[in-house]
Amino acid sequence: MPDLFSLIVWRDLVDVTTVGVLIWLGIRFIRRTRGRRALTGLLLLGGVYLLASALDLELTASIFQAFFAVLVLIVVVVFQEDLRRFFETIGSFRRGAPREASDEHMDVLVRAVTRLASTRTGALIVLPGDESVESHVEGGVILGGRVSEPLLLSLFDSSSPGHDGAVILRGDRLLRFAVHLPLSSNLAAVGPGGTRHAAALGLAERSDATCIVVSEERGTVSIARDGVLRKLARPQDLAAELQPAKPEERAWWRERAGLDAVLAAAGAIALWAVFIPGSDLTEVTVPARVRVTNLPNDLAIETIDPEEVRVTLRGLRRDLAFSEPGEVSVRVDAYLARLGRRTFTLDEDSVRRPDVLDVVAIDPERVKLSLQPVAEEPAAAGTP
Repeated sequence: MPDLFSLIVWRDLVDVTTVGVLIWLGIRFIRRTRGRRALTGLLLLGGVYLLASALDLELTASIFQAFFAVLVLIVVVVFQEDLRRFFETIGSFRRGAPREASDEHMDVLVRAVTRLASTRTGALIVLPGDESVESHVEGGVILGGRVSEPLLLSLFDSSSPGHDGAVILRGDRLLRFAVHLPLSSNLAAVGPGGTRHAAALGLAERSDATCIVVSEERGTVSIARDGVLRKLARPQDLAAELQPAKPEERAWWRERAGLDAVLAAAGAIALWAVFIPGSDLTEVTVPARVRVTNLPNDLAIETIDPEEVRVTLRGLRRDLAFSEPGEVSVRVDAYLARLGRRTFTLDEDSVRRPDVLDVVAIDPERVKLSLQPVAEEPAAAGTP
């Protein structure tokens, strides 16, 4: 039998690659979504449904079909924010790498935050990551000025009309101020923090932005990133938090991304092996050894012409690929040889093969046997 790879065409490679990329995006989405446990549960239910379908468990499969009929609506309602973020990530094609702030401007930011904390002046600063935050924020006044300590202090001064909002920094530029952020519904994570902390966590849950919060009541500094809000021990610790990722941390991310890629490739190949060949009937011609059965005891085989025939089989590519070569053979019933028959016609019933495969043709269709009588052993001496 041919192996699996001999049955693959270029369309299958494109198909598997496309599905693999989609699975990889799905895995990355599940890792970052807040409802990854719920999505994992749905995937397990999907696996049970596929297993029930494969085993022809009609009742179980029909129940799952009714459930999956409304599954799309459930997913859209429950994970609407996560799905929105997922599709925005797919559709965001940046022209270049985001502008990164220099050490000088980071020092300016840390000094300004430390000053605000010492005077217990509330502040909320947003540092966008690779993803755009425009779809999550509202309002604000476009500024576009260079970051400086006096500018930040003046914007959060209690006499400033926009001091209750957030400022958005990218690189060394202050893009907007007096911006409103979405509030988090995770009150336990917000803890004793107020509206600023809920807004910082809300944006960190919906994007990869880093949000810095200065508490007006306690004079503490907190940072929200990757859906987690943490209070810093000292305002000066902000400098370490804003440092670029260490090489080992970036290597860990690449390792996890590589693992996801391996899982996606394995999943795509498994889906192809299970589903795609199941919808495509393929014919293949294989050699089959001729085997003689029911030969009378008084006859012996001299030659079989031919000793091997070619059988054309039709079946699913999966069944053809995973069938063993020794499973296909041709059996000749030589029972009628005692009546002088030496030529036997081969038909579908003569071919031994997996039940899922059909016989299309046999070449040649006849087998000729050359037989000779078996010599009788001479009688022993003294035998009457």
